[in-house]
Amino acid sequence: MVPFVHTGSIVRTIWGKSDTILFIFAGAAAEFACNKAVDWLYFTGKLPKDPIGRLFSTVAYARQIVFASKDAAEQTIDKIRSIHGAVENARGATIPDWAYRDVLFMLIHYSIAAFELLERKLSAQEKEDVYDVFLRMGQRMQIPGLPSTYVAWLPVREQHLHNDLVKSRYTEDLFRQYKRSLGAFRYKVLLEGQKLVVPHRVSQLLGFHHFSLLAPVVPLYKVSRFVKMDAAIKWLLLPAAYKKQIEELDIVPA
Repeated sequence: MVPFVHTGSIVRTIWGKSDTILFIFAGAAAEFACNKAVDWLYFTGKLPKDPIGRLFSTVAYARQIVFASKDAAEQTIDKIRSIHGAVENARGATIPDWAYRDVLFMLIHYSIAAFELLERKLSAQEKEDVYDVFLRMGQRMQIPGLPSTYVAWLPVREQHLHNDLVKSRYTEDLFRQYKRSLGAFRYKVLLEGQKLVVPHRVSQLLGFHHFSLLAPVVPLYKVSRFVKMDAAIKWLLLPAAYKKQIEELDIVPA
């Protein structure tokens, strides 16, 4: 079977490690809370009610695409589009094209940012590889206005950051839900982790200081992976109810 993402792709490496995935969704949780279309999440009520659970369900969909055959991945993408279509019908409105692009753009940005934080800098070719995977995903979802290359995408991404983000009552409420779900200590860790991967525009809106308390900890965490202590650290930082899901995130051997 032909894979949707070729076996040598850096995307498989990025999405095969739990720590990278957790940083991807930490960053996305911050940015999407500021998105002008975040009210759509409140129409279903699923994310505010259980933000951590929604994280793992979203991861499941993404990984079904990254590690599946082309046919199976396209079926999953079609299912995602169908789910969104059902929500649109229920609300009697259409999710804006720019909102679909914003979510896709977050996956691109945070895939790269999380990997570079925890592993190494990506080459220009590897960044194009990341972009190509999500471009094909977006094209299958019939999202218009997607640039053809990573380099062409960069200024469009900046434009979206400035046009589509705002701090609103939804932003504040979502962060309250994050704190409720995680507890005070883990919530603080989340905020410090978000500082390491979000763009400057998001930091501005959320009032983040430039320095993250986790910055000096990241090199130590990298070392912990060699002595098999990283799993224990991740368990400390996420609720016990999600330990099994965390273990299942690791596909690519360290």
